[in-house]
Amino acid sequence: MRIEDYALIGDMQSAALVGRNGSIDWLCLPRFDSPACFAALLGDASNGRWKLAPASAFGGNGPGGRGHGGEPEPMATRRSYRDETLILETVWETPTGAVKVIDFMPPRQSNPDLVRIVEGLSGSVEMATEIRIRFDYGRIVPWVRRVDGHLLAVGGPDSVWLHSGVPLKGGDYRHTETFTVSAGDRVPFVFTWHPSHLEAPERIDAFEQLTETEQLWKEWVSTCDYQGRWRDAVVRSLITLKALTYSPTGGIVAAPTTSLPEDFGGVRNWDYRYCWLRDATMTLDALVGTGYLDEARAWREWLLRAIAGRAEDLQIMYGVAGERRLPEMTLDWLSGYEESRPVRIGNGAAGQLQLDVYGEVVNSLYVARRGGLPPNSHAWSLVRKLMDFLESGWERPDEGLWEVRGPRRHFVHSKVMAWVAADRAVRLVRELERTGPIERWAALRDRIHAEVCHKGYDSERGTFTQSYGSRELDAALLMIPIVGFLPPQDPRVHSTIEAIERELMADGFVLRYPTAEDNPVDGLPGGEGAFLACSFWLAEARAMVGRRKEAVELFERLLSLRNDVGLLAEEYDPRRGRLAGNFPQAFSHVPLIHTAQALSL
Repeated sequence: MRIEDYALIGDMQSAALVGRNGSIDWLCLPRFDSPACFAALLGDASNGRWKLAPASAFGGNGPGGRGHGGEPEPMATRRSYRDETLILETVWETPTGAVKVIDFMPPRQSNPDLVRIVEGLSGSVEMATEIRIRFDYGRIVPWVRRVDGHLLAVGGPDSVWLHSGVPLKGGDYRHTETFTVSAGDRVPFVFTWHPSHLEAPERIDAFEQLTETEQLWKEWVSTCDYQGRWRDAVVRSLITLKALTYSPTGGIVAAPTTSLPEDFGGVRNWDYRYCWLRDATMTLDALVGTGYLDEARAWREWLLRAIAGRAEDLQIMYGVAGERRLPEMTLDWLSGYEESRPVRIGNGAAGQLQLDVYGEVVNSLYVARRGGLPPNSHAWSLVRKLMDFLESGWERPDEGLWEVRGPRRHFVHSKVMAWVAADRAVRLVRELERTGPIERWAALRDRIHAEVCHKGYDSERGTFTQSYGSRELDAALLMIPIVGFLPPQDPRVHSTIEAIERELMADGFVLRYPTAEDNPVDGLPGGEGAFLACSFWLAEARAMVGRRKEAVELFERLLSLRNDVGLLAEEYDPRRGRLAGNFPQAFSHVPLIHTAQALSL
């Protein structure tokens, strides 16, 4: 299926992707970054999936078929989230009747649960289910046995209980069954993971958990204070960001998936199931700006634990509990999404130097305090340590926010964000009564500003450039007015926006930077689609410079790229008219919220 054919469910510790064909093709347990027990997303059905749909929707493969090639499997008639929740409802209309499948992950108690409920709406429908449990990203076929009428699958450290509303038949490393549902019938299925060395977990009641899960989400959404024109889109994005939060620690993952390609069939396939400081700080800004201070407080505590130590050892990303070692490796037994290989887990970019992160962190702490979060002495100590490093460290070349795998350069956006760090540190002293060497920080801020305007601006072309001395453009330059480096009315801002519109747009959307084979900055073969966050930045920048009508037009066109349940991936491929990259992507939903707020002023 296309990436946009999937929907997200989750319990704020892990998440699953549910396809419009009724198949759960991705699920990592017990955490976002754990090995997947359903990995068909990056391979095929033999790598693990759980399909629940009308028997006729299994196509030529039939329930229990091989799941390779053949005719595409039929899709559901329609689907949506129940009100303002993360409960997915998929409706199938057949010649004999209609049926609804309800998918959700209830708030976690002792173990993660995934619940599927089949509900008859009219007439009668022959349903079918096929489950293929595979641990370790589709590599381990577990030992499955029946205990008291229920299935228990065990493989190494993992085990799963499947409590099924109908008896399942085993064979050929899968379990299947067909059953008939009439109007008013409700058939529950509960999938529960637990460590294989522990006793069986207590079984939950699917229907009670449905009520509790709905109530939890509605109560959380009720505190949102955004009431503007695009509230539905903002709320759906906020729910998505909440779903990407690892509740035990407050860490926020960039996406729940790995290796969904930026370039279909190419090598730009990365693991995003970690906490990027940049993505998380932008998420924090969005949450604070819409009234969610509890999440901001939890993230600040996560940050203080994760980056404890020397400022020069700051990483750009961490594990959900603050882990630093995220070794990158490939899973050669998986064919990749649409043959996009290699499939990677871990992320080697964790060892890169990206100076913009320092600015993002200091800015987020400033925004959180301005938004009402109480002062924290440890947070202020962190700011001072980061500034001590930046006083000399800002002059280093780095890999930049796009994590290029070419040589380090003096990226203009990195320097701008170093300026942001100094500027916000000064503001924290002046506006929020912190104590620090304000004169020194103000002098640093002015020195960075002067250098960027001198070395990072091409006066002949009338634009800031990607790095000192280069001629390439970079969509991150759109952040210059947004973060306050230059006022919107500055002619250099106008001319930079216009240059990006001329040279970095495809089908009306913004590319990150040139990715031609001969571009030494990128360091990778192949191209990519339009990076959605960049297009949101353009919409916001247009509004700031007085081009509001064009800003709204672009923003609403971006909203039209969301799938049928309001989700966005990392990129959009204008050539194929498809979403691309990991999904759903926090770095796309955060600027959606920011832009909606900016356009609602």
